[in-house]
Amino acid sequence: MDQVRTQDLPDLGNGRLVRLAAEASMPSRFGEFRVVAFESVDGKEYGAVVKGEVRGERGVPVRLHSECFTGDLMGSYRCDCRDQLEAALEFIGQAERGAVLYLRQEGRGIGLANKIRAYALQDAGLDTVEANLALGFEDDQRTYDIAAQMLEELGIVSVQLLTNNPKKWEGLLRHGIDVEGRVPHQMEPNEHNVDYLRTKKEKSGHLL
Repeated sequence: MDQVRTQDLPDLGNGRLVRLAAEASMPSRFGEFRVVAFESVDGKEYGAVVKGEVRGERGVPVRLHSECFTGDLMGSYRCDCRDQLEAALEFIGQAERGAVLYLRQEGRGIGLANKIRAYALQDAGLDTVEANLALGFEDDQRTYDIAAQMLEELGIVSVQLLTNNPKKWEGLLRHGIDVEGRVPHQMEPNEHNVDYLRTKKEKSGHLL
């Protein structure tokens, strides 16, 4: 299911959905990065951190990370999002080159309020897939057209994708990005997210 695009925003031309807007150095606890901001026709701003020289390079390690207010920022144990983000930053920080793209697709594309509604349904006994379906959404509504164009803006020729989710590399391939391989990105479960991770494996096809 394609994202709805905002029609009254400036046309970037040639079917472009996103453009590189600004970049600067960013020393961090995970290493020395460049932080890059992107503007998009969907009205959202996207970000990436980049290690080393990636323009014109092949097989660049890349993590596509969807924003998670509850996990990334608030430290929720209900998901493994913060663990995945920090593990990706640590991995890229130790590599010669790489990038982590931060995508504005909260709750697998359903938004924060609907994600919390899904949490409430999970509290009542549904799993994460059942909760999304009960709210009238697909299991996973994320798209990877903007991610693909962010990679093109960075000049990355092909990627080694840090993921357990086949839909991510299928999405990049669909939008013209060469995915040379996959780097497993599995986190240790905790007592609060073990059922969530089991559902991702059994119902969403994640390689866990």
